[in-house]
Amino acid sequence: MIVIACILMAGCVGTIKNTTADLPNVSVTTTFMPFKNVTNVTNVSSVSNVTVNPGLNGTVRVSIGSWETDLPVYVDNQSVGIVRHDRPLDLILEEGNHTVKVCASTMCEEENVTVRFAKLRLVDFEERLIKDVEFPKPTARILSYYPSGSSISITVEFINPSVKDLVISGAVQCSYTYIETRSMNRVGNLAQSYVTASVKSGARVIQTVNLNVASGYSYDYSIPTISGITTR
Repeated sequence: MIVIACILMAGCVGTIKNTTADLPNVSVTTTFMPFKNVTNVTNVSSVSNVTVNPGLNGTVRVSIGSWETDLPVYVDNQSVGIVRHDRPLDLILEEGNHTVKVCASTMCEEENVTVRFAKLRLVDFEERLIKDVEFPKPTARILSYYPSGSSISITVEFINPSVKDLVISGAVQCSYTYIETRSMNRVGNLAQSYVTASVKSGARVIQTVNLNVASGYSYDYSIPTISGITTR
């Protein structure tokens, strides 16, 4: 049996065939773990901007008791809201020392408070307002009066201790007696008029009104009054 062997020596050229392997098609997809506890916001306009004070906070409740007029409240000389007799004002403040103030017209009452974390501090200004502020709500009063011929002149003061400009109105009247010229009898009568004034916040306005009286003589006047006071 004859075996024939072929030995490749230097100088012999061999041919290498390129072969492409049959590989499956692979699609590349980027994947990640989803975030938890995330709220999807679909309507940006419905989200309110919230300012959060750094540090720890406590609550201060501002009250004016039975004081009838709404009053502005200030903390460290910054306006923070309005307190009403039927609705105390709750404030969230940083821990530490603060100055709380309410103002009625040109008169202000204030108190220094120390705020503690998660503690409620009550500040009630009712007693101080009653003691120091003459007029708790818009009003009008008679300052003076004097007869002047066939009329009586009455000076009215309009007072506005509130936080907004107002129109204050009221009915001024004065009862009197006099002697009729024809019958020579003493009879009674009433003179009255409606008065109105525009008054700025925290201001007072003085106005004079003349009430005409019936013809006669020997007049005897009672003290004039003002009633039915309204504001708008």
